[in-house]
Amino acid sequence: MNRVESTALSTNPYLFVVGCPRSGTTLLQRMLDSHPQLCVANDTHFITRSIKKILRKQANPSLTPDMVKLVASYRRFYRMGLDQEAVQEASRGCQSYAQFVSCLYDLRGAAQNKPLSGEKTPDYCRQIPTLHRLFPHARFVHIIRDGRNTALSTLSWATSAKGPGKWSLWDQDRVGTCALWWRWQTEAGQKHGSALGEALYHEVKYEGLVANPARELQSLARFLEIPYEQAMVNFHLGKTRHKPGLSAKSAWLPAVTGLRDWNKDMENQDVAVFEAIAGDLLEHNAYTRSPESTDTIVQNRVNRCLTWWRTQKK
Repeated sequence: MNRVESTALSTNPYLFVVGCPRSGTTLLQRMLDSHPQLCVANDTHFITRSIKKILRKQANPSLTPDMVKLVASYRRFYRMGLDQEAVQEASRGCQSYAQFVSCLYDLRGAAQNKPLSGEKTPDYCRQIPTLHRLFPHARFVHIIRDGRNTALSTLSWATSAKGPGKWSLWDQDRVGTCALWWRWQTEAGQKHGSALGEALYHEVKYEGLVANPARELQSLARFLEIPYEQAMVNFHLGKTRHKPGLSAKSAWLPAVTGLRDWNKDMENQDVAVFEAIAGDLLEHNAYTRSPESTDTIVQNRVNRCLTWWRTQKK
């Protein structure tokens, strides 16, 4: 693989797709990755996690051989599709960590004959300040979904080793945990993103994306300053699988409305708990909420969740 020169002026990573997990981040990543000028890696996490302790002390550390090893050995780095030879080649001549990472994304784009290269890692919504310091030019696309539907999806996804299932509160109140999880991720993304301004931060509503993909993607293309391509809407063509039992994600379905419906599928008490914890953020994002519950059981559940939250070090 030929090395692509990466400098402080590199445009890559060009964008980061962020959002609370189970909010449609993979759908949006697949749409954007189908653009002929843009490739978007899927959940590599390595930028902030591989040298987490170093980044806590330095905004953009000088590159060392140990950092290169930490990146290359990070458990999800394989999703970049770059072999060890490419990693070593990328590191040559780079003075800083940011330059090295930029070169990695340049190489990934070149491998797919695309000039622009980015990343989708949902949890990066909490890492926007760190990523912005490393890559001041990078744009952030934050996809937001009704938290109650996000919770329904999370309930069938999280485990003791994944997502909010790792929190000790999970086995006490799963819906309450989902409410705290959604609030934590979404609020952080909006707070950090809005501080960057409209030129670097853009929000996409999941509901709008699945209801009218072309309209939302046209708006997104303007933000990214790339031409709109129908290929983004047709990302699924030739990839859809019709095997029974597959999730929409595994089946590579096109944008589909109504996959989750909290009005039908969430118990009233669970709705009340979720809204008591995150109802104001739902309203802030133009989602309707139910009348406030005065049920004692609901209040006890909410109090237990909020007490747990106040004792945690996030």
